[in-house]
Amino acid sequence: MAPPPCDGQLGSEPAMEDARYLLPYATVDSSLRALAGQAEGFGRHAIGGLHGDVYHVTTLEDDGPGSLREGCRRPEPLWIVFDVSGTIRLSSGVRVSSYKTVDGRGRRVRLAGRGLELRECEHVIVCGLEIAGGRGHDADALQIKPRSRHVWVDRCTLRDFADDLVDVTNGSTDVTVSRCHLAAHDKAVLVGGSSAHVEDRRIRVTIHHCFFDGTRQRHPRVRFGRVHLYNNYTRGWGIYAVCASVESQIISRCNIYEAGEKNVFRYQPRP
Repeated sequence: MAPPPCDGQLGSEPAMEDARYLLPYATVDSSLRALAGQAEGFGRHAIGGLHGDVYHVTTLEDDGPGSLREGCRRPEPLWIVFDVSGTIRLSSGVRVSSYKTVDGRGRRVRLAGRGLELRECEHVIVCGLEIAGGRGHDADALQIKPRSRHVWVDRCTLRDFADDLVDVTNGSTDVTVSRCHLAAHDKAVLVGGSSAHVEDRRIRVTIHHCFFDGTRQRHPRVRFGRVHLYNNYTRGWGIYAVCASVESQIISRCNIYEAGEKNVFRYQPRP
């Protein structure tokens, strides 16, 4: 029997009887760290804080003992969990260091004001968070730059930010964004920041099973990098759905793109 056409790793031929392709995460057990290693696509090697201690977020304060910011900036591997639900109002972006899992499963945790910054780090997993209402210059919900790698963002809600919801630029690579809800925004996902950033030729990103809900453009916008899109639903896009330029490559399979109210689109060449 032929392998399933719309799931699995890019370039792989998974067996149809493999339970992973019948039900997402069907093989995952109930232990906390079983999440690590379940990613698909280019970010599939991300292990996060698999081999570190469990760090408990016990406060909704921006900083200080027991805060999310305190856990994210520690140098050692950590699996960060939340003992509290609610909104953490951030005065600045939270910089996430290498070998961290930020695991919001089982709680309702919302980051407001700013987002997470993954700068020159590796092996980071972010799961089960809402990141919304970001303001300020260059404010992204998830900023993955420069030169970060092995990143998995899973089952997050991202909306209403000043700049992009997800920004993968400046030589970052091996990133997967899966089962996320991106909404109430203009620019959704940027892959490759500028035609001058030739280091972005190394970028590899997978986006799958995501719901782009009324976002106007960048689903994604790609320069230089290689992007694999599958099983995504883009509803109500306004300017364009997907854009590939400057040596980029997009492999798009089994995606749905539904335009918004605008039904006539005219090409306007540059003067």
